[in-house]
Amino acid sequence: MFPSNHDIGQRIRDDIVAGVLRFGERITIDALATRYGVSHMPVREALRELQGEGLVTSEPNRGARVRAVDANFIDNLFEIRTALEVMMVRRAARRATPADVAELEAIEVVLERHIERGEHAAVVAENRRFHQTINRIADNVDALPVVDRHWTLLAALWRHFGYGADRFSGVANDHRHLIAALAAHDEEAAAMLMGAHATKAKLELLSRLGAQAGPAVTNAPSTSPRQRAVRHLRRA
Repeated sequence: MFPSNHDIGQRIRDDIVAGVLRFGERITIDALATRYGVSHMPVREALRELQGEGLVTSEPNRGARVRAVDANFIDNLFEIRTALEVMMVRRAARRATPADVAELEAIEVVLERHIERGEHAAVVAENRRFHQTINRIADNVDALPVVDRHWTLLAALWRHFGYGADRFSGVANDHRHLIAALAAHDEEAAAMLMGAHATKAKLELLSRLGAQAGPAVTNAPSTSPRQRAVRHLRRA
């Protein structure tokens, strides 16, 4: 049985998340076909799929690259992610049952056990499971593919820039407050907490971007349109 386009796409995706294919690295159909032992056609189709997910960029007459990362990219990614997750947690707060809350509490117990043991990769996996459970409770099937795509990108980013051990205690604290808001069906509190939770993750990644800047990672322009607008208002 020959691998499908989806299978090849997943293998490329896994290699990007694992750091085998690095951010900004040029990739060719020939090299990928040889690597995965397939013809050019499934690789070509897989690259189209990954380009749609934002993991790969295409350059006319120059092939493809794993997308490069800069501050604007991280800012844009989190702007979309935050809007979606705030919407989802509001819905979850309306729908959460005692069984749902108990499930989140059980996941959090496992997550915090991994934090205590310093098992960072396991913490990240449980963190994703925690958020996936909230999104399942929210029951918006049209938003889930977009959220999942962002989680794939974020997994690759955290793998590239590393995890700060001090960050995880804050993650656990945020989760405990989110569980309490969902148990109380408090949409406003849940939305506020989720927005702050995502913003803290963004700031952590931006900090690590600045600390680890290299050939595949570039700084943002000195001022973004948003920053220029803020400065103009301050001068007014």
